[in-house]
Amino acid sequence: MRRALLSSLNFKGFLRFYSLGAILIAFLLSVPVAHAEPVSSGLPILFDARERLPKPDLSTLVRLRFLTSVDFPPFNFTDQSGKLAGFHIDLIREICDELGVSEKCQIQAMPFGDLQTALTASQGDAVIAGIAVTPELRKQYAFSRPYLMLPARFIRNLSKPLDGTTAAALAGHPVGVVKGTAHEAMLAAYFPAIKSVPFDSKEALLSAVRDGKVDAAFADGLQFSFWASSPASEKCCALFDGPYVSQQFLSEGMTIMLRQQDADLTAAINHALATLSRTGRLQEIYLRYFPHGLY
Repeated sequence: MRRALLSSLNFKGFLRFYSLGAILIAFLLSVPVAHAEPVSSGLPILFDARERLPKPDLSTLVRLRFLTSVDFPPFNFTDQSGKLAGFHIDLIREICDELGVSEKCQIQAMPFGDLQTALTASQGDAVIAGIAVTPELRKQYAFSRPYLMLPARFIRNLSKPLDGTTAAALAGHPVGVVKGTAHEAMLAAYFPAIKSVPFDSKEALLSAVRDGKVDAAFADGLQFSFWASSPASEKCCALFDGPYVSQQFLSEGMTIMLRQQDADLTAAINHALATLSRTGRLQEIYLRYFPHGLY
């Protein structure tokens, strides 16, 4: 089981590389479907504005227990007062409010590796923690419609001259990527004219682009945005072109995982997500935690 769209730069490793506080500070201060064209700079709309998904009756629901973790900032984390906070926590509250079950909603945090087992054992009703949707998991669980895509991005060393402002300008230039990752495969498929330089780890990749050993790098845009605004980057680099999303390489997007037998609850959550998207409340949460955007 892995985090959605974060296979190339393992997030727990990222947390070891920077402290939680540094990540959140960088976030607060700094703060593309499978094709080779970048998507727009705003939050991509994943629901048709004309779509009206049915709202099942949840009046007999005794409680609605969401399971999450605390090691996935800015999505799930513990704030300075020890309370759960983050994009996912605010999204849960909006979902419960939209469904009219706020008084029945509960949020429980546990280690990421325990979430699947806890859902299977009915210790919770829904998991929202960035679990990637896979064919194997679809055989066991239901998933909501996606509510957010995490894009792949280029980051460039500002001291390296480029003749253009799009990915085409990187043709023939050395571009680093972590070997054996979805981002390496995506770079080769979408940008064959770019000279790919593989690295064994994210730390080696970031050091190489910072030190000018490669002109640019390609990986997860969320982590690039944190790093580029942190002291570790030494103001060497900036996000370049994109963003890019791809279901083929980067999974379906961020979803909520439920038990297959809970079809009404899955439909209700899809209704809530569609409504939040249509009314702009999903955008509000996104801007709260990504004020400068991922796109």
